[in-house]
Amino acid sequence: MSVRRVIQGAQVPIKIWTDDVDSASLDQLREIASLPLIHHHVAAMPDVHFGKGATVGSVIPTDRAIIPAAVGVDIGCGMTAARLSLCTEDLPDSLSTVRAAIESRVPLGTGGARQTPKVKADDSLLCAYRDLLERNPNFGAPDPARVAAQIGTLGSGNHFIELCLDETGCVWVMLHSGSRGVGHSIGTHFIEHAKREMERWHIHLPNRDLAYLPEGTDGFDRYIEAVSWAQAYAARNRDLLLEKTIEGLRETLPPFEIEDEVISAHHNYVEREHHFGRDVWLTRKGAIRAREGDLGIIPGSMGTRSYIVRGRGNPDSFCSCSHGAGRQLSRSEAKRRFSIEDLARETDGIECRKDAGVIDEIPSAYKDIERVMEYQDDLVEIVHTLQQVVNVKG
Repeated sequence: MSVRRVIQGAQVPIKIWTDDVDSASLDQLREIASLPLIHHHVAAMPDVHFGKGATVGSVIPTDRAIIPAAVGVDIGCGMTAARLSLCTEDLPDSLSTVRAAIESRVPLGTGGARQTPKVKADDSLLCAYRDLLERNPNFGAPDPARVAAQIGTLGSGNHFIELCLDETGCVWVMLHSGSRGVGHSIGTHFIEHAKREMERWHIHLPNRDLAYLPEGTDGFDRYIEAVSWAQAYAARNRDLLLEKTIEGLRETLPPFEIEDEVISAHHNYVEREHHFGRDVWLTRKGAIRAREGDLGIIPGSMGTRSYIVRGRGNPDSFCSCSHGAGRQLSRSEAKRRFSIEDLARETDGIECRKDAGVIDEIPSAYKDIERVMEYQDDLVEIVHTLQQVVNVKG
């Protein structure tokens, strides 16, 4: 398939890769497309849905400015996947010990302050963070000790670690996490700063969340430094999560090695890129880069298939694709509509939590991943199809 809908916004068009888009998301996309700083068009991926600050599944090119709320507060959130030199017959009949081994190694949930620091005080990432705090004393961000303790922790919500089998029976590790509490603090600080700047300059927007920071301002320079650091922290976080997961697997599985290059990609981030004749700041809000040849990861849900993909470099999507299946129900609606019994049925055969704490992550709360993949066959080609056998959530 290709672009399914093109809607003319007040300033630029909106190109949408799905027929499944609700009116609230369309209104939110129109607000984005009404801004004079948007370059050429806005792209909406097939997992598009309403989000806080900006539409999830949107790709937003901005000229000489950045919208902090479009980048969001889970800065650098993304996926990592690695294929192991194991196959189906290497796994034990009961996978409960495998899940327990991962959970014993990886700190789960929203905390992390009481964990042992994973990096040394003189680590370059922490040194850069201290410099960041000195230049931004009003961050309200965590102190360096907490930042050092929280790296290598999973988080909660839709963050997860999975053990999967591909179409040939090869074993994969796949995980999803981001910049944790420090990314949230940085994002929140600059979103509010941008809103105050709009008020100070008497700039009226269709939505206050679309407040932006123009190039050449002190706020823009400080944001670029902070968001770049948070994206590096998120990548390092996933590296440590993979390392700890592998340690847990070595306790319960036969000897193995990681095969091929580890795949890792942000899906909430901003980067300088060249599109349609201009260097722009490209924000992928729930989307991954899919240049020709780029390997990426598109997860489904805790009970459905996921995909390793290779980008086709489609210029209309700004060389992007979806970051997952995309929610079709809010977390509160999922909790209202479904029961523990529903969750157990939809995750039958998967070693995972099946309790009230993860009902909001039930597969039925998400769009059909198979349909999402059909909508974007001009954006990516499927390299591997993964089915999880173990799922770990915070």
